[in-house]
Amino acid sequence: MATPPPQHGAGPYQPYGPRQGGPHSPYGVPPQAVPYGHGHQPMPQAPYGCRVCGAQPAVRATVRGHQGMLVLMRFLRQEGPFCRDCGLATYRKMSADTLWQGWWGPLSLFITPVTVLMNLAARSRFVGLAPPAGHILPSLSPGKPLWRRPPALVFLAAAVLIALAPPLLVLLGLTAGDDEPSAGPAVGTCVRDADRLRNERLVPEACGSPLAAYLVTKERGTGDADCAAGDLISVPEKWSEGARSLCLTPVPH
Repeated sequence: MATPPPQHGAGPYQPYGPRQGGPHSPYGVPPQAVPYGHGHQPMPQAPYGCRVCGAQPAVRATVRGHQGMLVLMRFLRQEGPFCRDCGLATYRKMSADTLWQGWWGPLSLFITPVTVLMNLAARSRFVGLAPPAGHILPSLSPGKPLWRRPPALVFLAAAVLIALAPPLLVLLGLTAGDDEPSAGPAVGTCVRDADRLRNERLVPEACGSPLAAYLVTKERGTGDADCAAGDLISVPEKWSEGARSLCLTPVPH
């Protein structure tokens, strides 16, 4: 009996089927056409969406936070990819929390501003994205801008006060000048003794007041005579150098 000749491609080591100009395609899927002018088909970019909502476009970025706890501290981070809305929401929330939670420690005073500045790099990547599309879950709401939130406003006010404190202190020192020394009570006015001990803390008082204790009759050493008999002599300690010595006549009640 004659044996039929083997068919083309048949054999124990070669799969049976028509051969084409490209590599063999399993499962009957025809090979993809190669664009004109390219020697091979380019590898498509691996698609990925936002880690929160699945929308595209998304970008890889890391948002950081810091918490100071006197002796201890915590370093927080959220890694992308994020779409524009979810990225801005994460940036604003973690930065705002850092601005009021991050100062409570010696080292945290320096770490907190560095953390907020590092987050600006992530923010710049988020704002450059197109509006998100193709959501799987709802996107996060970005909310108010960071500098319109209460923690940021408190931080900004404190920073302004700290920056303005030195020049304000210098200005107050220049405008205040030296205090003018007290000239003491005038002759003919009534006074009372604030310390009731040495007649050295005389406080002006209306002559009709029951608190008025003395009438200033003259400056000692002026005129032809010294203080009258029964008068008290006072040299208040807070008067200027060469303070006047006054003659005080008790006011009868």
